[in-house]
Amino acid sequence: MSQEIAVVGDPEFTTGFRLAGVRRFENVPGGEKGTELDDAVTNVLDDEEVGIVVMHDDDLEYLSRNVRQNVETSVEPVVVTIGSGTGGGGLRDQIKRAIGIDLMDEDEDNE
Repeated sequence: MSQEIAVVGDPEFTTGFRLAGVRRFENVPGGEKGTELDDAVTNVLDDEEVGIVVMHDDDLEYLSRNVRQNVETSVEPVVVTIGSGTGGGGLRDQIKRAIGIDLMDEDEDNE
C-alpha cells in the first residue's frame, strides 16, 4: 500500500503542491494559524494513509508544545519542513530519520 504526501499551511503554500498532484492538504489561512494549525497537523499525523507531511518551517512556531514535539519526533509519517530556514543538512537528517539510512553518504564516498 502506497502512502500519500500531505501538505499543511496557508493556501499560498499548499497551492503549488496541489498543482503538482498532492491530493491531501490542510489549508490554514495566516490569521487562523494560532487556533487552527494544531488541529490541522494532528489530523494529518493521525491519518494512516499519510507517509510524508510537508510544512513551512515558519509554521512550527504556531504549534503548541505538545504538537510541535509530535512533529519533531514523528517517524511515520515523517514531517519535512521547507522554507527560509531549511538547509540541506536539515532535510538530509529528516530523510535519514525516516528511512534509517543516509542516502547521501554513498555519493560523498564516490566523489
